[in-house]
Amino acid sequence: MKVVFVDTGHWVAVLNPKDDWNSRAISASRSLGKVRLVTTEMVLDELLAALSKLPVRPFVTRGVEAIRGNPNIEVVPQTSLQFSAAFDDYQRMTDKEWSLTDCASFALMKERGVSEALAHDQHFEQAGFVALLRA
Repeated sequence: MKVVFVDTGHWVAVLNPKDDWNSRAISASRSLGKVRLVTTEMVLDELLAALSKLPVRPFVTRGVEAIRGNPNIEVVPQTSLQFSAAFDDYQRMTDKEWSLTDCASFALMKERGVSEALAHDQHFEQAGFVALLRA
């Protein structure tokens, strides 16, 4: 089964109807058909931080619980080893504005042979992946 990575920007867009990417994110999700989605705890941390303000906070926490409980979505836990490797990449990529989470996401995608991401972040394209919301 095809695997697609899900980035923070996609989750924010899906959970926030006022987000500029909302309709594109929903449309892209529906067009994928039967796929296995993978995301990370680091991505969910960014999601919770991005939408931490009241009154949406309870809605977002329910959204994260739904993501974590969905058998079609794998949420990869954060390990110290992953953090260290991502931090090394973050330090090395002085010509990029990639976040630590981006670095960890790209490493996971490379490790698993995943080439597409539900993302609108140009950083995915810079790293050689397909950002489906930009396609």
